[in-house]
Amino acid sequence: MATRVLRWAAATGVTAVLIALTVTVAVQAGQIDQLRDDLAGAQRTAQDTADGTDQRLDSLDGRLAAVEDDNQQAFDPPAVAAAVLPSVFQVIADDFSGSAFAVTMSGDSTSAGTGRTNVLTAFHVVEAVWTAGDRSVQLERDGKRYTAVITDVDQSRDIALLKVDTGFAGLPAAADPPGAGESVLVVGAPLGLTQTITTGVVSAVRDRTDGPGSVIQFDAPVNPGNSGGPVINTRKEVVGIANAKARDAEGIGLAVPIQTACETFHVC
Repeated sequence: MATRVLRWAAATGVTAVLIALTVTVAVQAGQIDQLRDDLAGAQRTAQDTADGTDQRLDSLDGRLAAVEDDNQQAFDPPAVAAAVLPSVFQVIADDFSGSAFAVTMSGDSTSAGTGRTNVLTAFHVVEAVWTAGDRSVQLERDGKRYTAVITDVDQSRDIALLKVDTGFAGLPAAADPPGAGESVLVVGAPLGLTQTITTGVVSAVRDRTDGPGSVIQFDAPVNPGNSGGPVINTRKEVVGIANAKARDAEGIGLAVPIQTACETFHVC
């Protein structure tokens, strides 16, 4: 009898151990599943965080690019003037004076101080010399004079091309016409006052009523002597050649689009 009791007790003990092991395994299996779920959740959270970070970085990059673009477009007259003035001249053509500017040829690597420079001005500035059959005019800048030769003109569009045997830094031409409301800076020698800067905005780009092509209307102050000077945008590019002012009116200056001169003379 005692032997049976011992065997039953032993069997019962084994059963209890097996049950305990089964419970332990089940608990551990549940814990492992929970750990797997927790790990998967953590991975999803990490991925969502990474995606969110990427999106925020993309958004930040976009905002930075927009800020940089705005900075490039921001109008800084002193900076524009400093960059432009070395390329602008007073033109002296017999008894008439006006303004002119050096223009950069596309792909031209000529440096200041060497080579030959293309210079643009308004035709009516050099008209008297051209009509008389002469071709030489004087360019003045910083108290120095340089002889330039009139090489081509378009009377109907009021533009003229000069060449000077000295290398000057040229101004780049804008690829497209300016838009209404765009800020501009005009450089020239009104009434003989060299290196004069005025600022304003483009009022409109209109078809010419007295000839072919279009004309840029702007409200920056201009006076006799400004003719032939450059009209500059915020990117320090030439958008037009100043050539007229409305009589008996204020704030109506006119310019020939730079694209007209580039296409006519093939110089930019």
